[in-house]
Amino acid sequence: MARRLILPVLAVLLGLFLGRTPWVDAQQQTPKLSTQDYIDIQQLYARYYTAIDSGKGEAWADTFVPDGVFNELKGRDALVNLVHDYYRNGGGSTRRHWHTNLVITPTAEGATGSVYLMQVDVKARPPVIYSHSHYDDVLVKTPRGWLFKSRIRGASTLNN
Repeated sequence: MARRLILPVLAVLLGLFLGRTPWVDAQQQTPKLSTQDYIDIQQLYARYYTAIDSGKGEAWADTFVPDGVFNELKGRDALVNLVHDYYRNGGGSTRRHWHTNLVITPTAEGATGSVYLMQVDVKARPPVIYSHSHYDDVLVKTPRGWLFKSRIRGASTLNN
């Protein structure tokens, strides 16, 4: 029995010595995010929701790469127009976004994010939940900092 264990144990020890084990290889393929990266990504989400709730279409679009995707919309002009339309139709003046359960996962290209979202109608007395959903995001680090490459809404319930 001990003879059967000698070769596998030697293979693992040799792999550890050479730095080539499946565990080490997997860790080297996906870069780790720094503490500052996590903070910067959390701030990206805060800027995103603050901008849309304030009706600042340009600032909201600035949270995306130039060819960023939000659901079916792509590109800066489409993103800016979405916020302006949202306000024009009354949503921005009465609703606020709250996100929770943000999960940030490092990837070879940057990171992914997953978040739950609630929109609250703050003009109603008492305030009421207008909608809830979740988003799956692709994030990239650029010279301007972390930005959304894409935000895709998952299942949602809307009150409209």
